[in-house]
Amino acid sequence: MPCPLLSLCQYETNKLVRIQSVRLGSLKWTLNAAILLFICIMMLWNRKYQELDLVVSSVTTKVKGVAQMQLPGVGQVVWDVVDYSGPSQDKNSFFVVTNVIVTKNQKQGKCPEVPLKGRLCRTDKDCNKGDWDQLSHGIQTGSCVKFDLFKKTCEVSAWCPVETRTNPQRPALLAAAENFTVLIKNNIRFPAFNFIRRNILPEMNDAYLRSCQRGNDSLCPIFRLGDVVREAGEKFSEMAVEGGVIGIQIKWDCNLDRLMRRCLPRYSFRRLDEKESNRTLYPGLNFRFAKYNTVNGVEERTLYKAFGIRFDVMVFGHAGRFSFIQLIIYIGSTLSYYALTTVLIDWLIGTRCYSAEVGQNYSEKKVEPVRDKQKCILCVSYVDENNIRLVKRSQKKSLQDVKPLFVQPLKEDKGQLRAVLCLLQPDAGVDHGVDHGAAPLLASKPEPSGGRPAWCKCERCCPSSLPQEQLCCRRSDGACITTSPLFERLVLRRSLLEAVLLYRDPLSPPADRGQTAAMRHCAYTQYVSWRFGVPPEDAHPAIPSCCVWRVREEYPSPDGQYSGFKPARMASMQVCANGQL
Repeated sequence: MPCPLLSLCQYETNKLVRIQSVRLGSLKWTLNAAILLFICIMMLWNRKYQELDLVVSSVTTKVKGVAQMQLPGVGQVVWDVVDYSGPSQDKNSFFVVTNVIVTKNQKQGKCPEVPLKGRLCRTDKDCNKGDWDQLSHGIQTGSCVKFDLFKKTCEVSAWCPVETRTNPQRPALLAAAENFTVLIKNNIRFPAFNFIRRNILPEMNDAYLRSCQRGNDSLCPIFRLGDVVREAGEKFSEMAVEGGVIGIQIKWDCNLDRLMRRCLPRYSFRRLDEKESNRTLYPGLNFRFAKYNTVNGVEERTLYKAFGIRFDVMVFGHAGRFSFIQLIIYIGSTLSYYALTTVLIDWLIGTRCYSAEVGQNYSEKKVEPVRDKQKCILCVSYVDENNIRLVKRSQKKSLQDVKPLFVQPLKEDKGQLRAVLCLLQPDAGVDHGVDHGAAPLLASKPEPSGGRPAWCKCERCCPSSLPQEQLCCRRSDGACITTSPLFERLVLRRSLLEAVLLYRDPLSPPADRGQTAAMRHCAYTQYVSWRFGVPPEDAHPAIPSCCVWRVREEYPSPDGQYSGFKPARMASMQVCANGQL
């Protein structure tokens, strides 16, 4: 029962061309082996056979250290972790004060504003009561008062005296923070595998944590701040003046396969902010906080502008475990790499590494051109050119004048060449099948009324009203191919044509002299085999006008009517190849 859905009942597969070559075969297997080696190395190196899961992390820190410093206007003070860690801690980060500007004994009152640029005044008219801006320390009262002996500024209601110093002290007051240490506790989890780990490994006990140093043990979770800044490519003494931001990166690259289980942290450090102070408007990192007290019933405070380094702890990573599905997906995605072998070998065959004949033969075997059936492509061969032109049939221009779509070399028929050598033997020059005494029937060849046609180059063509018949045997002026003795032997010789017809149909009776149609059409076929060799696929050989009329003169139609030559793939003169004629 036939399938009603023919389109669904069809199977398509690729056509392969097998080349018997030791060099190409060896090259193919060498390239395939190299590609396989590359795929295996990349699979093991990048663990493409594993299912991956991203890390989920939490971080806590504990800073330790004590430092003594000389505060201007305060004297010697000792700061511990409560003082230099700042008022609050952000998530996954900690802050260490390294420099400070102190303004003591501030009270609520009225005092002159700091005489920065644009804040000087001469009279009370220059000060507007209630005004303030982002750089003000308070709200203007409307009075212009003396700031010192030479400057006058607007009076403000604020915590007085206002902060007057803007630039931090050099060197940093708390440079001893370089020797502070921080303990980082990082807990991670991979939900897909239900795997939990922390950077303080099970074998690390209290004695280990008291003595471990990062210089000797890369897994030590206790870090000296000076070492962290140095590994980030910075100098602690310079960074401590204005402050900055340092990133502590913890990378987890875990292999959870049973035979290769490994899950350890790897630490790295880098600076996250812009370190060049002259390239930014607000360099470094600072903030303000105050300590309040009451003196004689009046609230006072000490203002601290703290400069310091913030350490951001960033955790990232993934874990992998063997997955058969991921292995199959990786293998499937890498099969396309083997196409590189075909591309490279095809390129080598098309280059000078191989002869043009081998490349042309391979290209014809591999590529099967298919042209639009609605376009009639004709192939033309001129006796004064050693190639074949493929032209598009035109309804207006003569075939002689149509520009070719492309030109390709003539592909000779080897059987035809051997037949030519056979026919050129001395004993083959006698035509026993032609009765020279009988006068041939002449076709009604039209006589040119105004000389030869404009498209004719050999002076033997006949005029025609059909553009596809307006074709000469030559591209330039010269002798006609019909005057060649080889044309007489290969195309017109009766004994040869009879042998070709007998080869096609061995049981057919010999053609008598009145049956000229078969001889004429066979002569056309002989000309096509001689001048075109093996014509290109889907292209129709066009026979020149001079050759057509010469054949018609030799084998005319009794009624003078001709159907014209219909091009088709016919047997060539290979019948002569093995001495059969």
